[in-house]
Amino acid sequence: MIHLQMQKQKQRSNPERFFSLIFLFLFLFLPLSINAREIYDLKRCLETGLKKNYDLLIIRNEQQISDNNMTWGNAGFLPTLDLNAGYSGALNNTSQEYADGSDVKNTGRLNQETTLGLNVSWTIFDGLYMQTNYQRLKEFQKMGELNTKLAVENLICDITAEYYNYVYQNLRLANLKYAVSLSKERLRIVEARYNIGSMSRLDLQQARVDFNADSSNLIKQYEVVNTSGITLNRLMALEDVSQLVVARDSFIAPNPALEETGIRNRMHQSNIRLLLSDKNKVVGELDYKALKSRNYPYLKLNTGYGYTKDFYGSGTVNRQDNLGLTYGLTLGFNIFDGFNRRREQKNAKLTIQNRQLQYEQLELSLRADLANMWMAYKNNLKLINLESENVDAAHENYEIAIERYRLGELSGIELREAQNSLLGAEERLLQAQYNTKLCEISLMQISGQAADLLLM
Repeated sequence: MIHLQMQKQKQRSNPERFFSLIFLFLFLFLPLSINAREIYDLKRCLETGLKKNYDLLIIRNEQQISDNNMTWGNAGFLPTLDLNAGYSGALNNTSQEYADGSDVKNTGRLNQETTLGLNVSWTIFDGLYMQTNYQRLKEFQKMGELNTKLAVENLICDITAEYYNYVYQNLRLANLKYAVSLSKERLRIVEARYNIGSMSRLDLQQARVDFNADSSNLIKQYEVVNTSGITLNRLMALEDVSQLVVARDSFIAPNPALEETGIRNRMHQSNIRLLLSDKNKVVGELDYKALKSRNYPYLKLNTGYGYTKDFYGSGTVNRQDNLGLTYGLTLGFNIFDGFNRRREQKNAKLTIQNRQLQYEQLELSLRADLANMWMAYKNNLKLINLESENVDAAHENYEIAIERYRLGELSGIELREAQNSLLGAEERLLQAQYNTKLCEISLMQISGQAADLLLM
């Protein structure tokens, strides 16, 4: 009898010792490591990411390239100046026969020429192609700025969404810790009653199974928190990507004051994707104008100043020096090019039509996204109010249930149901708050107000 009781005590002590070690680690060592980590609020995360994120650094360099390309010279307005120097020689055997019947033969005669000169080429008129090209470069520069703004906007939204996901997962972690503590208290009560014989082994085993299940969920949640933290570190481009930061926020507070009309109006005025699509239309129209410039003649000025020195191996002149100015005008017009101009201009018109259709398609897609996101935003605000009431009711229900359980008036299954109801209500409330925040972020991005997240 004593041996059986010792076996039961050993069976009880092994899992209890194991989970005691887990809790000793989770609640003692983890707080120490948290204290050693840096605390980041949303603003600090955004400022760090905007300064160090690699994708953003790359897109800023690409914007600098488009800025560098926007010059008068790249458009073709300015002349080109070349410095040329050269040497050439010819070694010949010549035979000359004159009209009087005499002949002259020269063997191994070397003729040489050296040149040095400056040459200027300048296109004066090319059917307004240069003017059109300069406008195209301006538009490309503006598109470079918009692409940078779009990258900044996307990064702000990504970091904000991941920051609140990190907060959300940490809140879920706290709830799961609470669930384990509730299951541990239930297991303690069942073990005490089992030892005095007022509860069956079935009740004890079921309490252990529920405690183990909650502990397993807690361990899995630590992995989820770790993954979210590493993702946030990667977006901020932190050097030690595996060292998790501590989020300053301990709750998620969505903004309930967004206005649908204001968001819709701002979308048409400030949405960067729409602005880029509009720039694509303008570039298409300028491409068509550039092609039309080939319907006109062109005029080019060519001039040069140089020195030439010739050495002759035969004849009456041994050496000749030339120093002087050359100049000329070239007027040209392409009469026929195999109907390529006509074909390219027709295709350019179709490209303009396609870009207009793409703009309208994007606008329709954004309006649809706004409508869907607005409905989700309003519904989640309602869910927050509803689930807040449910959490209060579930807390009160569980307090009543645990008291009745301690008095022996409630079964373990009913207590577990009350516990699951409480945890489910808390999880649904967190989910509604997080979903509302995601909707808020998306609505601000659609309306071109993502940069305002820096001010939050």
